[in-house]
Amino acid sequence: MRIKSIIAIMIVIIFTLGIATMGFTAAAGELKGTITKIDGKKVTVKDDKGKETTVEVKEVKDVKVGDKVTIKDGVIAKEAVKKEAPKKKKPEGC
Repeated sequence: MRIKSIIAIMIVIIFTLGIATMGFTAAAGELKGTITKIDGKKVTVKDDKGKETTVEVKEVKDVKVGDKVTIKDGVIAKEAVKKEAPKKKKPEGC
């Protein structure tokens, strides 16, 4: 009985550490958000949750503060801006 308890606890610990490791790996691999500061090759990005993260990138080119970007492996990719068609005005009167 004691051996089964120890094995169950070990499985839970291994599973928990595995899930935590995947979370850290995903966060370290790709970052999406809005640029809030550029200082040389260091770029500060604010994500959708409001958390600011500063990362060093290989090259800062064609981006400025306020741009929505994705940073992966030290490379900045500017996100495409969706343009909405102008809304048609409804006729008034009648």
